[in-house]
Amino acid sequence: MKVRELLNEGTGKLEAAGIDNAAYDARIILEDAYGLDAAGLLMNLNRDICPGALGGTEPSDIRECPGDCGAISTFNMGINMRLRHVPLQHIIGHTGFMGLDFKVSRDVLIPRQDTETLVETVLDREKDPAISILDLCTGSGCIAVSLKKLGGYSQVAASDLSDKAIGLAMRNASINDTEIRLIKSDLFKDIDGRFDVIVSNPPYIPAEEIETLSPEVRDHDPRMALDGGEDGLDIYRRIVSECGDVLNAGGRLYMEIGFDQAAAVGGLMEKAGFRDIEVVKDLAGKDRVIFGTLTLK
Repeated sequence: MKVRELLNEGTGKLEAAGIDNAAYDARIILEDAYGLDAAGLLMNLNRDICPGALGGTEPSDIRECPGDCGAISTFNMGINMRLRHVPLQHIIGHTGFMGLDFKVSRDVLIPRQDTETLVETVLDREKDPAISILDLCTGSGCIAVSLKKLGGYSQVAASDLSDKAIGLAMRNASINDTEIRLIKSDLFKDIDGRFDVIVSNPPYIPAEEIETLSPEVRDHDPRMALDGGEDGLDIYRRIVSECGDVLNAGGRLYMEIGFDQAAAVGGLMEKAGFRDIEVVKDLAGKDRVIFGTLTLK
């Protein structure tokens, strides 16, 4: 079998099942199974292969192998998982975010491009590297790690209620050679000290809408990272009403929001004493980030 034939076989199965981005997903699963990057796979598409034979990116790296070395089995297992709507990121165990690489699992929300808008907004507005930042509901740690790595802020802390999320965020900080302070806490309950900036991508899906989400999200992302209560605003209410004990006067709060939540969340922030409230759109032109400054006391 040739590399191209193996790839086409997997792509065909995904297409027949109606899986979105079938060709892309099959390629990534194949690259991961053989330990190749995109260039290595392209270079070897027309080579005769057997399982485990692709050991590098040069044609000379391909060696004869008379038996099943396991890579094709790994690829087929990945394709079968994707047919069951297991997210691609869970199959390969990691994903890209803000140009960095993050380990993921079923214990945390998969980092998404929409959330890059949140990180980019903070990086654009907060130029002082001496500020202190707290990331609530950190999950994989993608927001906190990206801010520390790309913004060079001196103090970045991240909190989550889940022990498994804290463990994974710690691992991602290490992978990306960053140091952040990790705290197990139900929002502000066990947070010590004060911060200049609070950032969060909280659960914001209305409870009754969760069953309408794609199987990849509904069945594989942790429910606690999705469920925002009856109207999707439960965690926003808590954050804006409780943050005054942790956010410095004149500090800023940045939050990811659903595309139709800007007015409601903005109203909550106004009542809690925030001013200069702004909304930022994502690449699709949808409201995605809201931020404001806590009124000086």
